[in-house]
Amino acid sequence: MFGLTSLGIIHTAISLVAVATGAISLIRQKEIAWGNSIGNIYVITTILTCLTGFGIYQHGGFGKPHVLGIITLLVLGLVYLAQNNNSPFGKLSLYIEKIGYSMTFFFHLVPGVTETLTRLPIDKPVASSPEDSLVTTLVGICFVLFAIGATFQAVALKQKLSQNT
Repeated sequence: MFGLTSLGIIHTAISLVAVATGAISLIRQKEIAWGNSIGNIYVITTILTCLTGFGIYQHGGFGKPHVLGIITLLVLGLVYLAQNNNSPFGKLSLYIEKIGYSMTFFFHLVPGVTETLTRLPIDKPVASSPEDSLVTTLVGICFVLFAIGATFQAVALKQKLSQNT
């Protein structure tokens, strides 16, 4: 199906759940948070997406998608540290948590856009390769949207913290 292996199908299904729950959380709550069920599903499926992605070598071995998976797991680790009561990040902890989760959502969009455009429609994909200008433009737009959203999250958090002091 769509040129995917069995692992690729499982990986894609899990990643679609992660993207859907991340989008729902960002739309409804303006953030992804571990403290609620949808945030928990997002984090768990994001981890599973990374782990299943490590077994996919459709493009000739260890590559950029695998590096992105490692970076995603590192960001989630950083967020985990930031959420602990003994966080080494002090006042930055809440910013790291909110923006870190949003960053992992952006990381989902990079391969999502790339794989969708280079595989669909099956008979004549929209993009010829991951380096196609349409792919890079759409990933760039996703990054700009992430940067705008992260800025809004940081400003809202700063205002909230200012009101509490």
